[in-house]
Amino acid sequence: MSITVRLKFFARLREQLGAEGTLQLPAGSTVGQARDALLAQGEPAASALARGKAVRAALNQTLCNEAAVLQDGDELAFFPPVTGG
Repeated sequence: MSITVRLKFFARLREQLGAEGTLQLPAGSTVGQARDALLAQGEPAASALARGKAVRAALNQTLCNEAAVLQDGDELAFFPPVTGG
C-alpha cells in the first residue's frame, strides 16, 4: 500500500524546487525516507536537500524530526533554518 504526501518548499528551496509537489511513498514511511526519495530523483533536489545541508521539516505545519511517520494526505514542508534578530 502506498501513501501520497503533499510537499511544500520555502525560501531558497522554493526557488530551486518550486512551491509544491506530491510524493508517493510506501505506507509507514518517515520524513527521512521522504527526503531520501527526493534525493534519489536527482537534480535539483539532490543539491537542494543534500545530507549535510541544514534543512528543517514540518509535518502538517508542526516542526518535526526525520523519524516522524507520514500518513496519506499529510503536508510535508521543507525549509532552511531561519535566524532573526
